Amino acid sequence: MNGKRVLYLDQWGGKWWAKSVRELHRQIGGARPSKMYRDDPLTKKTYHTGYVVGRHWCNAFIPYEQEA
Repeated sequence: MNGKRVLYLDQWGGKWWAKSVRELHRQIGGARPSKMYRDDPLTKKTYHTGYVVGRHWCNAFIPYEQEA
């Protein structure tokens, strides 16, 4: 993340913006965050996609800008 704001969406549609995992944990509360992964069946690779914080499974989305 390197200090960039990241959008986290949980399984219920909850939204949080945070610059660090610590900041995300402070906003949500609950148990200690742990990494969440996804397997890609085509490439056979595993990708880090977000964090599990308490009861919230948060997928990370990093916004970007593209010149037109």
